[in-house]
Amino acid sequence: MIIDFFDLLMELSASYKDNLLPGYTHFQVAMPSSFGMWFSAYAESLIDDIYMLNAAYSVVDQNPLGSAAGYGSSFPIDRDDTTAEMGFSALKVNSVAAQMSRGKTEKSVAFAMSALAGTLSKFAMDICLYMSQNFGFISFPDELTTGSSIMPHKKNPDVFELIRGKCNKIQALQTEMLLITNNLPSGYHRDFQLLKENMIAAFEDVKDILDIFNYAIQQIIVKDVDVHNDLYKYLFTVDNINTLVVEGQSFREAYQKIGGQVQDGTYKPDTSKKHTHVGSIHNLCLDKIKAKFPF
Repeated sequence: MIIDFFDLLMELSASYKDNLLPGYTHFQVAMPSSFGMWFSAYAESLIDDIYMLNAAYSVVDQNPLGSAAGYGSSFPIDRDDTTAEMGFSALKVNSVAAQMSRGKTEKSVAFAMSALAGTLSKFAMDICLYMSQNFGFISFPDELTTGSSIMPHKKNPDVFELIRGKCNKIQALQTEMLLITNNLPSGYHRDFQLLKENMIAAFEDVKDILDIFNYAIQQIIVKDVDVHNDLYKYLFTVDNINTLVVEGQSFREAYQKIGGQVQDGTYKPDTSKKHTHVGSIHNLCLDKIKAKFPF
């Protein structure tokens, strides 16, 4: 499912790479971005999440069989043989260490799932924000939105709000795993039984969220955003500053000059500049992102 989602985001990035989008910091108009950058940013973030999932898998992929209640067995078993037969990549050699992996295993997996959930939650939040009338950058078909009980103009992003909420619950799981296992000494304790239920539910939730996101994001309607509108004219102040720096002024001087123009109302945006470095608006380098994907 992550692979499908990554591929879809990369396709959307290629399709909308020339569609400019205002970038924000502190909820303030900041610098020009693009829908291509937006989609591929989340695609590349998924790569980081997969790295963490793979790291968690390496922690889990150790054979504990033979550690019994935590102190080994008097049966003359061949633990190397069972490791190979069961397809583990390594043996958890020390029997006490195998017992101590209870809790650590769950925390590692919960942390990795939390990273993925964090990416999906942030993406869902962007969608909710960009769908609002004050932004109006994107929309979705009626069947993916809900109306209001009394306001007929509303198209509420309930799907993405619920994804956001579910993802935030998943991010809380690692704290639950930590608090259940914190300060327990070595050896087995019945507390460990409490680790399973919510962990299993989180796996199911992650799969459902990815399935829904994969379907819904295919229906996204990207709107034309006029970045030359006066609402967005300050997107280009840094480009104006950089033009002056290239002409020989210090950044400090250029910053003060453009800042003064903004203050006195004489600022005119320079919209002609191209951002050409790797990973910028006009040079997304999608092939480099694809080359990083670990599958």
